[in-house]
Amino acid sequence: MNRRHLLGLLATAPFATPSLLRAQENWPQRPIRLLLAYAPGGGTDNVARVLAARLQGVLGQPVVVENKPGAGGNLATEAVASARPDGYTLLMGNQGPMTVNQSLFPNMRVDPLQALDPVALVADAPLVAVAGPGTKARTLNDLLEEGRRMEGQMSYASASNGSASHLAAALMFQMAKVEAQHLPFRGAGPALNDVVAGHIPFMVTTLPSVVGLIQGELVRPLAVTGSARIAALPNVPTVAEAALPDYQASAWYGILSPKGTPAAIRTKLETAIAESLTAPDVEKRLQEEGAVPSRMGGEDFGRFMGAERARWAKLVSDSGITVD
Repeated sequence: MNRRHLLGLLATAPFATPSLLRAQENWPQRPIRLLLAYAPGGGTDNVARVLAARLQGVLGQPVVVENKPGAGGNLATEAVASARPDGYTLLMGNQGPMTVNQSLFPNMRVDPLQALDPVALVADAPLVAVAGPGTKARTLNDLLEEGRRMEGQMSYASASNGSASHLAAALMFQMAKVEAQHLPFRGAGPALNDVVAGHIPFMVTTLPSVVGLIQGELVRPLAVTGSARIAALPNVPTVAEAALPDYQASAWYGILSPKGTPAAIRTKLETAIAESLTAPDVEKRLQEEGAVPSRMGGEDFGRFMGAERARWAKLVSDSGITVD
């Protein structure tokens, strides 16, 4: 038993020392680090910063967002999993690192579902398929037909290997029976830079990461990946409407802490997140960017991630998706 796990057990045990109990009751007493696995400018980064700004007021301590991209999101996961379970280091987790990477990286050192405690699901968001000046496609069908003609030479960008951005696009091409080359980046922001520059024709990404580029007409939205159109882009069809009737995918964002974080701290944090998400300014900001605030607490969030892992493991196996 390592020291971190022992501390977690002691903090939640009936015989926890008065000093440990006081630390839990008075948490937080110093700034909180919120790590995420992607570079600034992407959907995960935007949602993290919206939440952190509100949490700071609710908790009375700064919540500092730290970007730690790399290894398909595994670096940030490992950093939080190895941190002290005292509530001062948290992770903004999403679909890829939390529930997909186990199917893509056979030698992962950390299983996030075992090494982290789920605290709360923050938001769920459909993705947007966008094209830049690297293609003349004006509709999703145009893009897929172009891909067929290119016979495997079309490329697409993503936020990282195993990200929602990667799998949503891979699923799209797989269902359309189109071969395309995957080019992963360290976050949606850097990937979109190459799409805007015309170096890569296409990507699927979160609305928060691309809404400004759509408004500035630097990229063209071809479709949204959810089951329904979104208020921010009412004239943009779903992928199912545009080309692939059985298609659906989305991204989600949740807060996790190192395994063994005391239940009292996790409960306090879960309550603070719920309060933050009901604030009209936060709710409006998330909804404007295509994200729907969640009301899912820690236990339900844990079950949700288990179901997501099973779903995407089947997709990865059936479609032969590998890291590049």
